[in-house]
Amino acid sequence: MLQQELEFEVPKWNQIYRMLLQIAEKIKKDNFKLDIIVGVSRGGWPPARVLSDLLENPNLANVKVEFYLGIAETKGEPTLTQPVSVKVAGKKVLVVDEVADTGKSLQLIKEHLQMEGAVEVRIATIYLKPWSIIKPDYYARETSRWIVFPWEIKETIRKIVKKCKEQGRPVEKEKEKLVEAGLSKRLVNNFLKEICEEEEGC
Repeated sequence: MLQQELEFEVPKWNQIYRMLLQIAEKIKKDNFKLDIIVGVSRGGWPPARVLSDLLENPNLANVKVEFYLGIAETKGEPTLTQPVSVKVAGKKVLVVDEVADTGKSLQLIKEHLQMEGAVEVRIATIYLKPWSIIKPDYYARETSRWIVFPWEIKETIRKIVKKCKEQGRPVEKEKEKLVEAGLSKRLVNNFLKEICEEEEGC
């Protein structure tokens, strides 16, 4: 449920890059000689690609789990909807996602990779939520806020509009909070205009 007190965190691209640099350095210091990077679809793709570059490892794979229904809303349990896209038997694997929130998706992915024969599975996320049931081996920042990543701004605004309509309240307050958190007012207004026209009002 989208609550009035829900706070947003809006990291910029360069902030995310700096955090991924920190994570890459931690991995190197650990001397973790990984074979494959597995990006969690879809939010894990951008950081997985950056880490592939920083760690100079071109072996990128994909796995998909569905869990989120909306803003701060999840299903009861995550579902693996796309198994890992390459063979991981006998390999050391780094799973990359943007955030460890409940941790349930990451736990499911780790178990899946172990069942597929991976000899070691480590997890890297940009953010960690304090209530996550799994603590990533590598992460850059802990927050309890709802994070709006630069690759999901329009999608997040659409979910906010939907939730506000369901609850019968104006979207203006959430818009103000997004701008205060660092999103471009012009960008937010443009997306809101487009979405509200499609939805026939907000």
